[in-house]
Amino acid sequence: MAKLKIGFIGCGGIANQKHLPGMAQQTEFVDLVAFCDLIPERAEKAAKEYGTPDAKVYTDYHDLLADPTIDAVHVLTPNVAHCEITVAALEAGKHVVTANKQLVAEHGCELLALARKKNVNYLFEASVGGGIPILHPLRECLAANRIEEVYGILNGTTNYILTRMVRTGAFFSDALREAQAKGYAEADPTADIEGIDAGRKTCILADLAFGHQVDPKDVPMEGISKLSLRDVKIAQRAGYRVKLLGRAVRLPGGGRTAYVAPHLIPEDRPLANVEDVFNAIVVRGNATGEVMFCGKGAGEMPTASACVADVMEALQASPRREETGWSPETAGFEDPLELHTRYYFRIEGSLTDAAMAFGQVEVLSEDGETAFLTDRISGQEAIQQSGMLNVLARMRVLD
Repeated sequence: MAKLKIGFIGCGGIANQKHLPGMAQQTEFVDLVAFCDLIPERAEKAAKEYGTPDAKVYTDYHDLLADPTIDAVHVLTPNVAHCEITVAALEAGKHVVTANKQLVAEHGCELLALARKKNVNYLFEASVGGGIPILHPLRECLAANRIEEVYGILNGTTNYILTRMVRTGAFFSDALREAQAKGYAEADPTADIEGIDAGRKTCILADLAFGHQVDPKDVPMEGISKLSLRDVKIAQRAGYRVKLLGRAVRLPGGGRTAYVAPHLIPEDRPLANVEDVFNAIVVRGNATGEVMFCGKGAGEMPTASACVADVMEALQASPRREETGWSPETAGFEDPLELHTRYYFRIEGSLTDAAMAFGQVEVLSEDGETAFLTDRISGQEAIQQSGMLNVLARMRVLD
């Protein structure tokens, strides 16, 4: 198999911290032949450290795209420029490799359409799950299934924080600082801890699973920044683990929904025992039942593995791989509060107060505050029936 010649647009922080070091270790399959950055010194440095001996350096990405010897482009610029450059690369007849989940979630449908028009590939396996091979199996290996649900732990930063809260009793703020010190969390961790990163990945999974665009603006995204250690410990004593999950669900009437939120998961379920920076994604099909994919969701080598796998597939499927994409139609997306599940509540009040609101409940803790689980109810019912209570915490339970 001939090697694919890859050019890189953007040689700044994210490129040097993750993508270039990882890709440079995959030269059995690819040649890193061109580097472009607005700051020429950065492109020159990247070419010297990671490129082939004759690697070229550019400061204008249009010049890189005009080079006929470059087969594929890996765009590593800030988000504000990513879409424009990706469109230009596809228009130039280049395969495009990306790990940018925001771009795929918001514009993946139209970019895939452009790639089809230009007879090239738009490749984004690394946008969800890092090195976990999930998008290809969802698209190909599970194609004989009607996918009913996709859910999982999609963000390693929050999973690390929750693991530390359980193992060591660390408060959220302390666990976050530890994650930042270890390089697992950004200086500004908002996208991770508020569920935004997981939400974008959930949208991509939903797009592929259900064949229709899921607009990130329609997906409620709740993170863990307001999560109390008290609730984590109550759940742990009751035989549950708290995990931040992204879920995409096909509804009985043919609609679909998606959201991100913390959940209580019974400790005997495999997903409950996925810890530290690991990700895990569960796909439920009508034929296979539940299938779980688990592995490192980030890091230079897992991400590089996914990117190079995309490149190898592009080589094998010359000039373009089998149809990949989904309908731009967004109709049929419904409010996730329509889903029925059990709910965890902690209230400032008594068991009597809980019973008056919800009827029979399962008590987890009573000590001035009352923590309990409801029967299966919709999200709307959970909000309405708790309206007269002083609610301190509310989370879904993954049944």
